[in-house]
Amino acid sequence: MNTTTKTKNSSSNAVYGLGFIGAAIYYISTATSFWMGVLGFLKAIVWPAFIVYEALTYLNA
Repeated sequence: MNTTTKTKNSSSNAVYGLGFIGAAIYYISTATSFWMGVLGFLKAIVWPAFIVYEALTYLNA
């Protein structure tokens, strides 16, 4: 594995990690109950899927 690939992987992992933390804070802080907080945590894990879905919906409209 060359250094460029390793750097790109590190950068994308950092972006995903920061996005996960931000999404988890947002979803958990807006939760109205414990189970909504758990659901928010699960949503934070898959936050890129929400972005891709919304982008494709916007581009299709």
